[in-house]
Amino acid sequence: MTMNPTTPSQTPTDLPALIASARRNRFGDLLWRSAARTPKKTALIYNDLRQTFAELDETVNRTANALAARGVTQGDHVAILSHNNHAFVVVRFALARLGAVTVPINFMLQASEIAFILENAEARGMIVEDALAATADAAIAESKVQLKVRGSIREKNDKTVPAGWECVQDAWMTHADATAPDIAIDDDAPVQMLYTSGTESRPKGALLTGRCLYSHYATVIIDGEMSSEDIEVHSLPLYHCAQLDCFLTPDIYLGATSIVLAAPDAGTLLKTIQSEKVTKLFCPPTVWIALLRHPAFDKTDLSSLKKGYYGASIMPVEIIKEISQRIPGIRLFNFYGQTELAPLATVLKPEDQMRKLGSAGRPGLNVETRVVDDDDKPVPPGTVGEIVHRSPHVTLGYWKNPEKTAEAFRNGWFHSGDLGVMDDEGYLTVVDRKKDMIKTGGENVASREVEEIVFTHPAVSEVAVFGVPHPKWIEAVMAVVVPRAGQTISPDELLRFCRDRMAGYKAPKIVEVVDALPKNASGKILKRELRDRFAAKGSSIG
Repeated sequence: MTMNPTTPSQTPTDLPALIASARRNRFGDLLWRSAARTPKKTALIYNDLRQTFAELDETVNRTANALAARGVTQGDHVAILSHNNHAFVVVRFALARLGAVTVPINFMLQASEIAFILENAEARGMIVEDALAATADAAIAESKVQLKVRGSIREKNDKTVPAGWECVQDAWMTHADATAPDIAIDDDAPVQMLYTSGTESRPKGALLTGRCLYSHYATVIIDGEMSSEDIEVHSLPLYHCAQLDCFLTPDIYLGATSIVLAAPDAGTLLKTIQSEKVTKLFCPPTVWIALLRHPAFDKTDLSSLKKGYYGASIMPVEIIKEISQRIPGIRLFNFYGQTELAPLATVLKPEDQMRKLGSAGRPGLNVETRVVDDDDKPVPPGTVGEIVHRSPHVTLGYWKNPEKTAEAFRNGWFHSGDLGVMDDEGYLTVVDRKKDMIKTGGENVASREVEEIVFTHPAVSEVAVFGVPHPKWIEAVMAVVVPRAGQTISPDELLRFCRDRMAGYKAPKIVEVVDALPKNASGKILKRELRDRFAAKGSSIG
């Protein structure tokens, strides 16, 4: 293992610089500190590759020095377009050691969408999985960015490298210099920029600093009861902050063992939990449902699994009950937040799962959360309002977008865009995204409330509820459902089922049965796609 130098290469001559050096807490330091504590412990498993913390630390140093030799410097924005793999983790920490800013990009985007991000971010480098190189080439050409480096992550079995790209594994990870880069990096310098779109037509780049992330990891680790003894499988996309910053990086910080999978395939997840004796797992609700419905679930030894986490979208109450029943002894945590909070805001802990069914919990260790009215005044318990936060986790703001930054930070609190209600014990329940609140016949209907009732139908596996345009009611409530394997659902029967269990104005007016719901790579149901697909349905009813 190559240790990080204990003194700067050029000795500071003034006391403030000496003190700053002694108090250094660079983002990239968290890996080498774990390597110093437990050099021989397994840090990362990916396919047949197993690296100790010392080996991973050395690979990161070599890659950082290779990037520096190619001109990457502090403050440069470098994009990563890749599925989960070993190189993604290495490059992320290598960039941190240089003080460069990592810009993860959703691998499901089209070339024109990637081009916007590259141009908006003023990217100076790009690392791409070889299978995505053609898409990246088209995006680079459209954006006209000038890149210092182009690295290709080899995931194919052959040794070919896309034209115009260097192989990350062969050219960077084997660089001759394995010493740790010695660069002074301010705690509040950006280290990561994550693009989030929300309701806007163009995505926004949320800047996060080392200070943001360290504060976030303290919250995640303490409220999530994480430890160095954890063995965790990471299958959700690392371009998304949920898997990257709630789970993978805290594991590296603690010195836990991480298993990286390319995708959240239910069968592979079950096999991995059993074979590696996984103790800890994060999945959005859609993936937990896929695990529960997989034919191998009841044949798989899941006794090692002690901690389960969910988030990214609202978990149906019936699924919480089913997980608790079918994985005895598992401690469940609900993590709620958003990209701009790095992303954790509130936590529902295991002891409250059944007592506070459907709740997002209470604010995390380093977070203050309120529910406010349209004038940003706190509302009484039990009253619906917008959820706002104050925390050192929070983004520095949106890159090159002062208007949206000012809007989000008005009155000194970060405005989430989510609607929620707090009870008299301080537990938050997320009612809906503002954009997902259905306004029908002069009444507000929370799609989540309707979804919870639809989920109690024994034949329903998944459901999405949203509003479609209607000439009289403005919006009509619509439910799109996926039946459980081997079962069928009659739309008329489900309509009757709902009308018997909720107020008439809340009950769906239209039910559509489909084979699958559209989802993004992190497991969120894409309601915008459903709204577009079924927009004409509202005009078909009286």
